[in-house]
Amino acid sequence: MKFTTKLQLVSAAVCMGLAGSAHAVTEISWWHSMTGALGDRVTGLADQFNKSQTEYRVTAVYKGSYDEALAAGIAAFRAGNAPHILQVFEVGTATMMYSKGAIKPVSEVMKVAGEKFDTSGYVAAVAGYYTSPKGEMLSFPFNSSTTVFYYNKDMFAKAGMDPNKAPATWQEVVAAAARLKANGEKCAYTTGWQTWVHLESFSAWHNVEFASKGNGFGGLDARLKFNSPLHVKHIENLENWAKQGYFTYAGRKNEPEAKFYSGECGMLTSSSSAYGNVAKNAKFKFAVSPMPYYSDVKGAPQNTIIGGASLWAMNGKKTEEYKGVAKFYKFLSQAEVQAKWHQETGYLPTTNAAYELTKSSGFYEKTPGPGVAVQQMIVKTTDKSRGIRLGSFVQIRTIMDEELEAVWSGKKPAKAALDSAVARGNELLERFEKANK
Repeated sequence: MKFTTKLQLVSAAVCMGLAGSAHAVTEISWWHSMTGALGDRVTGLADQFNKSQTEYRVTAVYKGSYDEALAAGIAAFRAGNAPHILQVFEVGTATMMYSKGAIKPVSEVMKVAGEKFDTSGYVAAVAGYYTSPKGEMLSFPFNSSTTVFYYNKDMFAKAGMDPNKAPATWQEVVAAAARLKANGEKCAYTTGWQTWVHLESFSAWHNVEFASKGNGFGGLDARLKFNSPLHVKHIENLENWAKQGYFTYAGRKNEPEAKFYSGECGMLTSSSSAYGNVAKNAKFKFAVSPMPYYSDVKGAPQNTIIGGASLWAMNGKKTEEYKGVAKFYKFLSQAEVQAKWHQETGYLPTTNAAYELTKSSGFYEKTPGPGVAVQQMIVKTTDKSRGIRLGSFVQIRTIMDEELEAVWSGKKPAKAALDSAVARGNELLERFEKANK
């Protein structure tokens, strides 16, 4: 009887210990927008972190597209049930910055948690995008990408061109497009993310202003300027190439990528993060090269700007929860973790250590594609190429898409469309400035 009692007491103590242990685990919610293989890798990162320690558990939850996740995150904050971490695409940066009281800067999160946080360890062009004018890093760089050029080497060889020589300038792109068309190809060149590639990155790559005030980094009174003679010239060229059958418009986002890796189109400008899909699906030899530029523009090429997203810590959480967020950020910053993410996805390494580790492993010699994106970014940026930080930028992108589609369909000439996009976009910027003064 006594033995049974002792056994019961021991069992109760064990159960209480287990309950206490389970209770001690701090839950961290992470809302993201990654689907397919990328979604699996995000879940894998959370699982890897959870297995690496016993104090915190990160749960990755898919919340729809970038637009949907951003809206859901802000709505959840207002309702008092925001996630701890929200993945937000780069064009939502200003929206998050000026969402009063909604976010806790990553620099503060790390300070609260007592974690060392050296921003100089991050790739400058990446970290700079998410850093305030006062030098405070606001969000944690995660899946950063940039614009690159893909081409079908087999199609080039078939058309009598050197498959190992990529078009370096836009003049060479149109010459290659003409050769492909003459050889019977129905789609010579297409582009994903038309506004990001042909207006935003185009501006930085040529070291010209997209908007005033350092593309918005200098203040809320920034105004759009992408209707310059150079921008008009480029869109006019694309318009003419579309009429000649050299350029095929296939959608606003990443839909055109399928036209490339299916073998339909010979050349593509799109995100470096498309590399994984292209490598998986293409049944032909392809190569990745830097973005084309106009050789007669002084200062070009400069650097392209980042796309992708960063992780924002939402405000109003407990100190212990922020410690968990900080631990997770520290885990994601590890060179080995970053290097693997970069190599598997085509996203940029966000830390210098991850880049050096990848480089020393010989990865870039075996798979040169991802290295192209990195080389475009590891240069000193200028006030015109640091990035773009504008309020209501999600809506401004929609306006740019509408106006560019009017050009491709022949409804508007390039100058009229860009002038209209600037005027319409500036109206939104004026409203955003008034609302956030």
